[in-house]
Amino acid sequence: MNRKIAIIGTILFVGAFLALFFEEGYIRMNYPDKKRYPVRGIDISHHQESVDWRILSRADLDFAFIKATEGGDHKDTKFPYYWEETGKLGIARGAYHYFTFCKTGREQALNYMDSVPDEEGTLPPIINLEYSGNCSARPGKEKIIEEIVEFSDLVMEKYGKRPIIYATNKSYRDFLAGELPEYRIWIRDIYWSPSLPDGREWSFWQYTDRGKLWGIEGFVDFNVYNGGREEFGELLEKEPAADYSRSSH
Repeated sequence: MNRKIAIIGTILFVGAFLALFFEEGYIRMNYPDKKRYPVRGIDISHHQESVDWRILSRADLDFAFIKATEGGDHKDTKFPYYWEETGKLGIARGAYHYFTFCKTGREQALNYMDSVPDEEGTLPPIINLEYSGNCSARPGKEKIIEEIVEFSDLVMEKYGKRPIIYATNKSYRDFLAGELPEYRIWIRDIYWSPSLPDGREWSFWQYTDRGKLWGIEGFVDFNVYNGGREEFGELLEKEPAADYSRSSH
């Protein structure tokens, strides 16, 4: 009996130890192979309050997604500064919009376009679609798709690129599975290598929200691109007008 108690105690201790290290970002569940995923980046917002750009310039980064807007009128306070500084790093950059259930796609697109400059050599706009932090409204799948398409049609006219859609596993299952097949997907999965339920290929993978990087105080999200550098470079180019003139689903 004493031996069993000792074994159980050891297991609990090790489990608590590992959980603490996971929570503090010293270990994580995912370590994507660099040979398979050579293109790597981060996503940042005002939550990363302290960034030393001189130190960050030495990091092995290929891209950064920066939060620009949310809903119909919220603008991230750090976006203009982070957009400018990320540009100086010489890495690819893209701006994301946190999509709220309480505003129309048109209202949100106007907010995004008022904040994000149309510049050559940037990544496509990003629609962040998730439940966390969203408003209490819960419209159905058809309505959400309708508003995403409305948002996309407007921003594509300005930026010449079809948006990428960021989703959690839950928001993907609830809204995107089997829908909008022409859109690239940026999926969040901090525990496993992602596999979308409808068999679709993903383009970006946010594999941890507890990343640690010299130059950034606190945690930062780490991401990889599902492809090579040449293919990634194509995302920085505007699409032919016929490819984005109208969205369909």
